[in-house]
Amino acid sequence: MVRQSIQMTSKSRQPPLRCKTFSGMMQHQLILQALSKLQQSGFYWGAISGREAQSLLETQSVGTFLLRDSSDTRHFFTLTVKMQQGTKNLRVQCDSNSFWLESDPHNQTVPQFDCVLKMIHYYMPEGDSPCCYISSSGGKIPLTLHRPLTCGLTSLQHLCRKTVNGHQDVCVERQHLPHLLQDFLKKYDAPI
Repeated sequence: MVRQSIQMTSKSRQPPLRCKTFSGMMQHQLILQALSKLQQSGFYWGAISGREAQSLLETQSVGTFLLRDSSDTRHFFTLTVKMQQGTKNLRVQCDSNSFWLESDPHNQTVPQFDCVLKMIHYYMPEGDSPCCYISSSGGKIPLTLHRPLTCGLTSLQHLCRKTVNGHQDVCVERQHLPHLLQDFLKKYDAPI
């Protein structure tokens, strides 16, 4: 076990909720890469509590979500979602190579992703039908992420980058772009 830990704090420099310990150097690198992208995303709220997240989402429409630091010392992030049944906190699981949402122990196939943003994008279906269901005390409920709750203004450059990343047909043409622009697009490769 690596004896390093990370104190995850919000942009307002609040004290961290918990101090996390990495299972190894690979997980350390994975989390640092995730944090770099999340801090650019505009919907990473850092060290806010579940109660604060619930309060922020209270007046929002169903499907609105935010990502925050987990208050559980075994996890780095929590996805908080406004659902028909109320606000739900979903822990983001992480090992040395991937992220996935905490799931029903009876569900054998849980998609895993090398990036938290790719995981979130997976749960944002094109239409209105949910791509998966999560377990709740009342049975299974649909999980559909529609839009992130932003915590600040995003630069025009970043908005353009997200738009380009959202168009798969442009991916083929990227090799013809200047290297500086290609590098800029790679630093945040998600459409959300």
